[in-house]
Amino acid sequence: MTPPENPENRGGARLVTVPEDRAGQRLDNFLLGQLKGTPRSLVYKIVRSGQVRVNGGRVKVDRRLEGGDEVRIPPVRTGEPGATATPPRAYMDALQAAVVFEDDRLLALDKPSGVASHGGSGISFGAIETLRAARPGQTLELVHRLDRDTSGLLIVAKKRSALVELQALLREEHGIAKRYLALLTGRMPDGTMTVDAPLHVGLRQGGERHVQVNAAGKPSVSHFRVIERMGGHSYGEVRIETGRTHQIRAHARHIGHPVAGDDKYGDPEVNKRLREKAGLRRLFLHSSTLEFELDGGRTPYLLNAPLPAELTAVLDRLAGGR
Repeated sequence: MTPPENPENRGGARLVTVPEDRAGQRLDNFLLGQLKGTPRSLVYKIVRSGQVRVNGGRVKVDRRLEGGDEVRIPPVRTGEPGATATPPRAYMDALQAAVVFEDDRLLALDKPSGVASHGGSGISFGAIETLRAARPGQTLELVHRLDRDTSGLLIVAKKRSALVELQALLREEHGIAKRYLALLTGRMPDGTMTVDAPLHVGLRQGGERHVQVNAAGKPSVSHFRVIERMGGHSYGEVRIETGRTHQIRAHARHIGHPVAGDDKYGDPEVNKRLREKAGLRRLFLHSSTLEFELDGGRTPYLLNAPLPAELTAVLDRLAGGR
């Protein structure tokens, strides 16, 4: 009887030395670059199971690497459960068509609602995996993330130098100016309402992330301003100084005006009425503007993505029912 094959012998694991220009990169993103076409869910699986080691030790997926680190990468077969060849061609074409800006070092995608920024948690491929599949041979790295249900601007770096500079700007208080458009339930007061409340990410049963205001959380600042009131609700803009998980959604709930269509932090009855009255079938939150400067302030960028047609139609229906 032939003994079962040892996974270590399937082509063998390999040791990769982290280049100096990759210092600071998260382990999961480094592995995605080494294992082209492998979905993030599978990368997470091999890290959690201890098959990936850094300098001989077990690590977590969010480990920040240093230049000179030795990463043990196991053999990964594309036929393993969870692995996927390529996204459907129509999906790749749709995301390619959603690129609203591109130069030699970055591109900006107007991400549709319902598309994850990256694969994982049962999603074989998100925006970044799909773009990589559509552009084989190009180096593409996510600069930041958007919630799956949030639409709008998502920046992808085409060069390592751009990724490093953009992520450094994200860590600065006013490095990247971010403006969102949102419909908040209820009538908010005039003027700008600033919410300075720390946010803590917790896990519910089943591993679902849930964010709430908690003194033990990370500092988080959002500014809400009403543009127009209609149908008893408040359409406005939100500017954020920090980029925490579910920040706008959690802060909006905290002030008593959840984002319309939010099935995690919102009011189910209000969402139902908005669905029936105005046809709102998604989260009404859109990343509309990003403004920043590269090259130490010498190269300004102002990126815009208009409010999607399905959200504009919701506003029209609400305005018509005043």
